Amino acid sequence: MIPEKLKEVLANEGVVAIATLGPDGPHLVNSWNKYVTIAEGNRLLIPVGTMHQTEANVTFNNQVLLTINSGSVEGNHGPGAGFLIKGTAKFVTSGPDFKIVAERFEWVRATLAVTVISAVQTW
Repeated sequence: MIPEKLKEVLANEGVVAIATLGPDGPHLVNSWNKYVTIAEGNRLLIPVGTMHQTEANVTFNNQVLLTINSGSVEGNHGPGAGFLIKGTAKFVTSGPDFKIVAERFEWVRATLAVTVISAVQTW
């Protein structure tokens, strides 16, 4: 289940960092909180413009880590809240998940669909 505090963080300005692991090692790419759509099935949908290395890594190993944060949301110790998300990912280029994102962002070539396994508030 996606915690209410994470929903609050996603509704505010902040950065999403997406970490993947491929045959050449780890890779990190960023997106924005405002780009993420919460979908049924405990999933996050993220628009993809480029992310070619991320896509190659997800094909090799579909496990991902995301950090999602906002300085505008009250956290555990004052201003600022963040989460570490562990999940599995896939790139989608058609179907309902792609359509949801493509309706919001005309520039997308794919949707990164992340099924959340755990969401831990880190601060």
